[in-house]
Amino acid sequence: MAGRVVTLHPQERVDENAGAVLAILDRLGPDPGTKLVSRAVGELAMAVTVMSAQVDRHELEPLPRALKRVQAMASGVGMVSLAQVADDARAVLLRGDATAFAAVWARFMRVAERSLVR
Repeated sequence: MAGRVVTLHPQERVDENAGAVLAILDRLGPDPGTKLVSRAVGELAMAVTVMSAQVDRHELEPLPRALKRVQAMASGVGMVSLAQVADDARAVLLRGDATAFAAVWARFMRVAERSLVR
């Protein structure tokens, strides 16, 4: 088996709470509720894009605040997994654990992709 490289392709399970979206639709009505959810998903996608560029440039100072915002927005629209991994990324970043942050950040990006591309 020496000399053989195995490539791993992690698959993240994405948990969602449809009840959060239904509550928004019930509270605001179908048209305004759908617009609000769509806008929130768009803002989440933009936030992930901005944070990804910051990580690539090693500009980590604004990330804790941005991750907290992503956690709140994701939770608000029922993206349970995205909210949880944003919280995890923020926690390891604030601890200063670069290795753990790299691992959790990779997971965050996988979960974000699966959550936002659907």
